[in-house]
Amino acid sequence: MRDWIFKPNRRHRLVDWWALDAWVDSSIYALWVRLKEVWAAYSNFFGRFHVSGMRKVAAEFASEGATLFVLGLAVLLSFAIPAIDATNKAGWRTASQYSVTFLDRYGNEIGKRGILFSDAVPLEEIPDHLIKAVLATEDRRFFEHFGLDFIGTFRALRANIQANDVVQGGSSLSQQLAKNLFLSSERTLERKINEAFLALWLEARLTKREILKLYLDRAYLGGGAFGVEAASQFYFDKSVREINLAEAAMLAGLFKAPSKYAPHTNRAASLSRANTVLSNMVDAGFMTEGQVHGARLNPAQVVDRTDHSSPDYFLDYAFEEVQRLMKGKDEYVLVARTTVDPELQKYAEEAVTSTLDRYGRSRRARQAALVSMETDGAVRALVGGRDYGESQFNRATAALRQPGSSFKPYVYLTALENGYTPRSRVVDSPVYCGRWSPKNYSGGYRGAMSMERALAKSINTIAVKLSLDVGREKVLENIKKMGIEGPRKSCSMALGDTGITPLSHTAGYAHFANGGKRVRPYAITEIRTETGEVIYDRDRDEPEPRQIFEREKVEQLNRMLNTVVTAGTGGRARLEFTHVSGKTGTSSSYRDAWFMGFTGKYVTGVWFGNDSYRPMGRVTGGNLPAMTWKEYMQKAHANYDIPTIPGLDPHPVQIETRQRMAELQAEDPTLGRSERATRSMPEETRVMLENLIEMFDEAVGTTPDREADAQEGAETPKREARL
Repeated sequence: MRDWIFKPNRRHRLVDWWALDAWVDSSIYALWVRLKEVWAAYSNFFGRFHVSGMRKVAAEFASEGATLFVLGLAVLLSFAIPAIDATNKAGWRTASQYSVTFLDRYGNEIGKRGILFSDAVPLEEIPDHLIKAVLATEDRRFFEHFGLDFIGTFRALRANIQANDVVQGGSSLSQQLAKNLFLSSERTLERKINEAFLALWLEARLTKREILKLYLDRAYLGGGAFGVEAASQFYFDKSVREINLAEAAMLAGLFKAPSKYAPHTNRAASLSRANTVLSNMVDAGFMTEGQVHGARLNPAQVVDRTDHSSPDYFLDYAFEEVQRLMKGKDEYVLVARTTVDPELQKYAEEAVTSTLDRYGRSRRARQAALVSMETDGAVRALVGGRDYGESQFNRATAALRQPGSSFKPYVYLTALENGYTPRSRVVDSPVYCGRWSPKNYSGGYRGAMSMERALAKSINTIAVKLSLDVGREKVLENIKKMGIEGPRKSCSMALGDTGITPLSHTAGYAHFANGGKRVRPYAITEIRTETGEVIYDRDRDEPEPRQIFEREKVEQLNRMLNTVVTAGTGGRARLEFTHVSGKTGTSSSYRDAWFMGFTGKYVTGVWFGNDSYRPMGRVTGGNLPAMTWKEYMQKAHANYDIPTIPGLDPHPVQIETRQRMAELQAEDPTLGRSERATRSMPEETRVMLENLIEMFDEAVGTTPDREADAQEGAETPKREARL
């Protein structure tokens, strides 16, 4: 067979192997020659670009620069996606169709929303001197740039460097509108990039006149007013159509920092700012010095609003609730009764502000939030940030922040439901989830201990062990039952690695405070039409809360959380007149710090951190948040007749107070007063009665002694017992 195939002269052979071999050899040789020709042509072409010396260095820099430019462009485009997604928000061009007047829990008017977003005045009817004042101060090149004003930015940067302070803003009017419409006021690089893309999007979609109109209608100008028409009504009690040059200058000065320059809170600063606006109009060539001279001599006169105090963060939250409740109903002019207690709201704002004023700079903590509710979810006070005028971003309801160890009670409750008890022995030792292993805050390991002590000392390894043992899916199931969104299954889930809002976190702890009943935080108790018809009543329209956790297990957890305060990380939150159960929380690198705690009456959550997520100066949940929580809660309890936390025995002060009340009421059945009655009566009468009661308490020797706060190293002021 072999001879037949390779026989050279045989006819009818199947393959001419010699010919095939010759063809393969010649083809490979031809391909090689062609490749050499191509390589030679390639080398000759690029040989023309051969450089050396400084020209080579410049070429290398240009090449690397081009590479970095392409990479940077790719990163910027990645930010464009969420920026453009923000434009899908419904109704971004139009003001809210709702006009809501809000009442506090006692029926007193506290503010409005909807109607304050007034866009009823067309641009043509807004005085020319107001438009010139705004442009001269906020964006002189508005009609010349394409949304991003690089010349104006460099001019502002130079002015700020010369003044060694921020005296001019670098954002164009379009960028400011983009922030007002779609973004928060968080000072992050991501927000600035999104702001730039959205400004370009607005410029491509709207005319300059439309952008200017939206800006004048949507900017927050203090006093709860959004837009120049609402602000004019609030400060001058007249339409913006009627304002003079001095009033226009005062309004234009509010765009930069309404809380700082609002005339009803800082008259001197407002007048100084208005004078600066007038100078800006002269510098921009919009008016002459002679034209503004009269406005300098006769500054604007504002309506007296010295008693105006609007809980703006709470109102924003309540307005969202009204829109949710009224969805699908054809009623838009409404009066809503809310859950807010003005006195508690004042205490909450004071507690947050005082702590930030004292420690914010040294501890590099710039923001805080506080939510306080009753055990059924009725929100009594809500603080969404340090200054609403500076930033309307509501950190209490919208900021997703890592809860750290304050998340652990959810894990411990699940463990209690699955066979563990507070006295169960667990071992503080290394634990692994894949390649990850948690570390304790104090370092090292402490060996075997009870589960109660592990929670009190906030041992990370044990919390992770429990989550792995009972199943992270069960923990997430409990979280879902509480209505908390965000947490996901991960190795570090037990340590609070996923962001949740202070509002939902506080509502989660309310489940413990009420013995395991379902809690949905709420701000609205009743909604009426302008004719007085009740179209929503919470007691009528909402179902009774159901029991979703076994009360015995919740009581066990509450006793453990009480140990956190009496013998653990939450010592600074201890109150001498009632029991406290709670938990501290600190995220990695001190980016978030929490104290979540409750008495038998109020559940309060406090968060500290920075919008930029920059680490604070060793702020933990056991210091600034716990201190703020204590300062607020000391004032929030109007009397010492406080319900007992489920699972705990009544506090001695509560026992004494109830005995005294029973004795006094036995002598005089009319004696006593409801909290609501005292807070709805005139302030002078209430103060006089409180003073009389305090004098009576001192006379009969009922004032409880207060011990010094050992962890703070300072004496805690005494608090008189009240009926």
